[in-house]
Amino acid sequence: MTKSRVVSVFGSSRPEPDSPDYRQAYALGEALARAGYAIMTGGYDGTMEAASKGAKAAGGHVIGVTVALFEEAGYRTGPNPYNDEIIRYDTLHERLLHLVSRGDAAIALPGGIGTLSEVFLTWSLLQVGEIRRKPFILLGEWWTGIMECVYGDGTYIREEDRSLLRVAYTPDEVIALLREKGV
Repeated sequence: MTKSRVVSVFGSSRPEPDSPDYRQAYALGEALARAGYAIMTGGYDGTMEAASKGAKAAGGHVIGVTVALFEEAGYRTGPNPYNDEIIRYDTLHERLLHLVSRGDAAIALPGGIGTLSEVFLTWSLLQVGEIRRKPFILLGEWWTGIMECVYGDGTYIREEDRSLLRVAYTPDEVIALLREKGV
């Protein structure tokens, strides 16, 4: 295990290497590694692979947190090749809790149901104090529309809960936010 600060990176398994989301994830992984962070992802394809590949290219340490369920059910053939370390769980629940609770910070890239579940679980656990306070950053313009829908007219989500997460638009902004928060 690495002694570097570990940043959890949430993202989709769907983006292909020629997509803008894949390129953004690669740039994020590379920027995090260059800044001295290890990264922890879900360990599979798409933006998880891209962030891992970018981190490896910059000499970083990559932790993949996988789940037996995906491989046994045929959803995945195995972890991506850029993981230095694999932590494997039997259930998705265990995997999610590890990804959400163990990092020194969390960053979410655009994604689907799995990514959204990671985002809302992280946010909820931060809100109630079940996990320690840490930087939580949503990367990309995609999140602006999502969060506008979530916030709505402000009836249900208080400003203090909104302040638990930030939106950044570039990997450099992510690094600046992490440093601002002392991570």
